[in-house]
Amino acid sequence: MSRPLYRGFSGSGGKDRCADEDRHYDPKEPAENGIGAGTAARGRKRHLAAAAARIGVLVLAAAALVGSVAWAGSLYAGRGAAAAMAAASAHRGYRRLQEQLVTDLLDIGVLAGGGLRSREAEVCAAEYENYVPCYYNGSDAVDVSDLGGGVVISYDRQCARDGRATCLVAPPRAYRTPVRWPSSKEFIWKDNVRISGHEFSSGSLFKRMMVEEDQISFPSDAHMSDGVEDYAHQIAEMIGLRNEFNFNEAGVRTVLDIECGFGTLGAHLFERDLLTMCIANYESSGSQVQITLERGIPALIGSFASKHLPYPYLSFDMVHCARCNVEWDKNDGGFLVEVDRLLRPGGYFVWTTSLNTHRALRDKENQKKWTTIRNLANNLCWEMLSQQDETIVWKKTNKRDCYSSRKSEPVLCAKSHDPESPYYKPLNPCIAGTRSKRWIPIEHRTAWPSQARLNSTELDIHGVTSEVFGEDTSTWDSMVRNYWSLLSPLIFSDHPKRPGDEEPQPPFNMLRNVLDMNAHFGGFNAALLKSGKSVWVMNVVPTNAPNYLPLIFDRGFIGVQHDWCEAFPTYPRTYDMVHADGFLSLEKRQKRRCSTLDIFLEVDRIVRPEGWIIIRDTAPLIEAARSVAAQLRWDARILDLDIASDEKLLVCQKPFLKK
Repeated sequence: MSRPLYRGFSGSGGKDRCADEDRHYDPKEPAENGIGAGTAARGRKRHLAAAAARIGVLVLAAAALVGSVAWAGSLYAGRGAAAAMAAASAHRGYRRLQEQLVTDLLDIGVLAGGGLRSREAEVCAAEYENYVPCYYNGSDAVDVSDLGGGVVISYDRQCARDGRATCLVAPPRAYRTPVRWPSSKEFIWKDNVRISGHEFSSGSLFKRMMVEEDQISFPSDAHMSDGVEDYAHQIAEMIGLRNEFNFNEAGVRTVLDIECGFGTLGAHLFERDLLTMCIANYESSGSQVQITLERGIPALIGSFASKHLPYPYLSFDMVHCARCNVEWDKNDGGFLVEVDRLLRPGGYFVWTTSLNTHRALRDKENQKKWTTIRNLANNLCWEMLSQQDETIVWKKTNKRDCYSSRKSEPVLCAKSHDPESPYYKPLNPCIAGTRSKRWIPIEHRTAWPSQARLNSTELDIHGVTSEVFGEDTSTWDSMVRNYWSLLSPLIFSDHPKRPGDEEPQPPFNMLRNVLDMNAHFGGFNAALLKSGKSVWVMNVVPTNAPNYLPLIFDRGFIGVQHDWCEAFPTYPRTYDMVHADGFLSLEKRQKRRCSTLDIFLEVDRIVRPEGWIIIRDTAPLIEAARSVAAQLRWDARILDLDIASDEKLLVCQKPFLKK
């Protein structure tokens, strides 16, 4: 049974909050931020304080253990044999309590020790304002507009746990609170994203924008004769539907959009109850992913390169590529095999390209490419449904026996191959998933929105009982109601006015992009949608947790596997809220492969100024996490779940620090 939240607060009060708001900084003035003169002396003091804290914790732990031994010895000395046995039993029980005390003290020491090493985290230099650790390169500081129009710089993902910046990534000097959904579909603040000018010069359908004095606007269909609505209608007709409103009835809910431009198709399909995940290469300027997220549409840094994407097989109902820069004929067809891995049986691959036009096919090289791609699709048992203008639609087979009747590559994957957990593993050019119980044609699956409520047969595929799933559902329904009750009017769209702001014009929504660090079954996502909130959730399944990401996708949600000791594949300031339930306990069981401070620094990087962090966990870990939050200058409060509970809620807001 779920427990109501107890309206108890602790932590920084109004006075501390005001102090945080008045604490301004300039990343170009290191002396003001404690980065310049006196750093060495302060560093020596922090090291001494940290050492003293560790010694204090160990001394306290040792004293507790010595005390337990002395207590048991005194009992043994004053009693007979029976009493001695009772004393020994009591000693063992007390010893276990003391060992748990030592563990908790060490936990708090490791978590809070960072607070002694540094009273507050330092602020990164100005050139780090668009810092993406696994992709960041020193040449990013160069303005790519100086290199000539059309130049795109991209980097492969290279994650190293050592050498990452351990400072707070500051926003651009002219950064403003983002435009709220759904207005953000139409325009965003120009200074919130990094653009150089050449990235929207091509005028393609999904890269149309207008740059005005302080904003970037995205023309609506009313101003385009060949707009996205016509394009979506064309795709629907090509797969045999009356219009795009019938996608759900045909089993289409989740879409992977490769190099999505600026998310225009995803924004349109969202209104049709389709959830579109945009992926694109890391770009040092004019990022498709950064702009798409600023508009309030799901996006992630990712590419068809040398490694699998961090999604399980049979995840998406449709994969879309409109003039994306993927060379499908290269890599022995490995990129198309990766699309086949991600598509559900009966799913669609939509490709819009100028390669197969009559004019392009006059070139022999283009003819060769087109022939190679068409043959690869046939070898994957895909059926070409239709071809109109520059758009082609293939349908993945829903018959397993098609693969065994082929006489050509790619081969079927071996039984030992695990396509469910492909976390950035090298591409394997074999056909995966045919042996899975999840091999269910999209037209035979429960349509959205009933899809989110998996039945007992569907749950059995994932080894989850109806009772466990039902309890998880009711718990999150209750928790979301309590979140709204306790945290309004500041956090959610029920009361969107901030102190000092003018009354916003409806419609408005203060929460749009949400990331769940430990999503489990996706219950938080389901409860948000059930309560009628116009949000989308990036459900993250940690690599050291049970992998329920296939279940999350089967519910019609989106998500990704991720190792939280690495940087999350997104740009800074891209989420309104980060939520974590039981994440600290999960990391504790894994012997803390990385520090909590490092993980929280990454959370701070991806949360927008004035964004929220909600952490639910055991009381000792929450108390320790609050000290880490203080290092990051977060306004933090602890809420009791109820008087009898051993869990607490840490609610933090990232400050909007500016000069």
